[in-house]
Amino acid sequence: MPPERTKPQTFEVVVTAVIRETADTVTLVLDAPEIPPYRAGQFLTIDPHVFPVLAAQIAYLEHLKGGKKELVRAYSMASAPHEPLAITIKEEPYRPGDLHAPLLSPLLVHATPVGARFSVVGFTGPYTLPPDIEQRTDHVVHLVAGSGVVPNFSIVKDSLRNHPKLRHTFIDTNKTWDDIIFREGLQRLVTEHPGRLRLVHTLTRQSDLAGLPPGVRQGRLTAELLRELIPDSGTALAYLCGPAIASWERKKALEAGTAPTPRFLESTIANLQSVGFTPARIKREAYG
Repeated sequence: MPPERTKPQTFEVVVTAVIRETADTVTLVLDAPEIPPYRAGQFLTIDPHVFPVLAAQIAYLEHLKGGKKELVRAYSMASAPHEPLAITIKEEPYRPGDLHAPLLSPLLVHATPVGARFSVVGFTGPYTLPPDIEQRTDHVVHLVAGSGVVPNFSIVKDSLRNHPKLRHTFIDTNKTWDDIIFREGLQRLVTEHPGRLRLVHTLTRQSDLAGLPPGVRQGRLTAELLRELIPDSGTALAYLCGPAIASWERKKALEAGTAPTPRFLESTIANLQSVGFTPARIKREAYG
């Protein structure tokens, strides 16, 4: 197994396949002469400055910000370490107040063909299963929303292969059925690993569930649903990834003297704790 901490390396990749997941999300399958080892759940980073086509937009935005440099973007691996390297990118919308307008994700989602080459830096991130996971629990609960599914998809594929004593409950929240990333891939894992993986979809903006599988629920993830699906909250481990309150939202709320509105991450942590999960049994990764 790769070491817990290694210095991220810069290396060039070539896109070998572009897989359309949803209308605003793609998976890029990547190759390189030598790919450093990584652990399921980790991410790589891409600097928008490596794309000449973005140079003018970057220069303009950095000018508006008084020379403040555009940040690198982080993308979790959709692949497990035993698979061809792949990242999944969801196009980011611009939200008023955010100082960093989306630059890289629209390019990667809509205008990156097979054969494209660019540099990446990888790999890093602590959102991984510990080596002694089978001594800590026999049940891992995945709670994800939107593109937060990406690292957990990598984790569950790796775990089903390498941790035969573990079972998994995968709760995936999206707006509609068509917004679900890896919909077929997740169902395929359920079919391939009967009894070890339970999949539940919750849809927040689709009231008509006619024709959808029986495991689909309507509405947001609630404490009541968690009690139903996770009777062993005292021993299970929760891996939680999805949108969280952004730093600029916290600053705006502070200036207004109000509390920022909780997003998926904050609401789900509160629900988990209300059904018996201790903070030590919750691992989180924020997107937002």
